[in-house]
Amino acid sequence: MIGRLQGQLIDKQPPWIVVDVQGVGYELEASMTTLVALPSVGEQVFLYTHLSIRDDAHLLYGFGRAHERALFRALIKVNGVGPKLALGILSGMDEDAFMRCVRDDDSKALTKLPGVGKKTADRLIIEMRDRFPEWENGQDGSLLLEASNGQSATRNSVADAEAALVSLGYKLTEASKMLADLDSSQSTEALIKAALTQRMKG
Repeated sequence: MIGRLQGQLIDKQPPWIVVDVQGVGYELEASMTTLVALPSVGEQVFLYTHLSIRDDAHLLYGFGRAHERALFRALIKVNGVGPKLALGILSGMDEDAFMRCVRDDDSKALTKLPGVGKKTADRLIIEMRDRFPEWENGQDGSLLLEASNGQSATRNSVADAEAALVSLGYKLTEASKMLADLDSSQSTEALIKAALTQRMKG
């Protein structure tokens, strides 16, 4: 089992990143919460990881905090919630916000997340309420990343942000609408974060 990685960030194409660890490039899928906190390509990163083994693929997921990974692992134990939906949930809100939704029975907020309907939201509230003790009291891991204010090097940040939102489960028309009124000069990561924030407030 691969529990964490520390190395050089060599590629960043949301929701995918590649981290070079002593000459081996590990491809990981990450939540937008983690992606927006990543430094520029070429910088050092430390990520907690979760390895999912399927018949047709070995998939590695990366997280900036131990609590985020713990919540991901709790979410995929819920009936009907797979890794893709779990990443969509973590991309739309952080651990504290999710906890508040569960404690307050706020299914309406959860239904704003991609792929989460009323039945799924209700199931998440019921099942996750019992799962919180599994990870809530664990020691949190800081996001050990060098701060970076640089812009993304992608040639079309809007198109990349749109593709990333679609990968999270939003429809193409919905993703386009979420990005329509945002400043297109922003980096891909900034656009994704702004679109998700606007979506949750709407």
